[in-house]
Amino acid sequence: MPSQFNSYIDRINTEMWRNLCVTNGQLRHYNRGDEFITAGKVGQYIGFIESGSLKYECYSEDGTPHVIGLEFEGQFVCDFPFSLYGCKSRASIIATTPCDIYCLSSKWLAEQQLVDPEIKELIYLTTREVFATLYDRYVDLYTKTAKQRYDELLVQDRNLFALYSLQDIASLLNITPTHLSRLRKQV
Repeated sequence: MPSQFNSYIDRINTEMWRNLCVTNGQLRHYNRGDEFITAGKVGQYIGFIESGSLKYECYSEDGTPHVIGLEFEGQFVCDFPFSLYGCKSRASIIATTPCDIYCLSSKWLAEQQLVDPEIKELIYLTTREVFATLYDRYVDLYTKTAKQRYDELLVQDRNLFALYSLQDIASLLNITPTHLSRLRKQV
């Protein structure tokens, strides 16, 4: 089992990403509920989360929100790699707690990959690892029970319910809040 919920973190050069964001980015503050990226718009930044937590949320045709990802302090947040290529985001990324994020311009990074082979390779490897993480989650939805997915999520961060609402965690697990409450009582 990976040591992180976002398992790609274990397999990329996080120090290089952090240095890019801190050195070339700008520290910005986001209050709880603020959007880092808005669905339907091109993401302007790739960020290193100095403090706080965020969720990725997409919406059904009827406007119902669905949580599809979580980000934690010390990790990265972005609509990767789509923001590098000027593609509109399919999800909003919303602060679930107050956040301080070093924001690196997606446009700047897209330009740098054209002239810096080291950055180009970093983007390539990161894209591959993000895909692998998301594919694993997709497979898990079909091959693991809700209890198994919940247990694996808890291993990553026992403090999860302080950072995210019951509704958000249930949505991420693709179960109802009532089902999640039952799973919590079993622990």
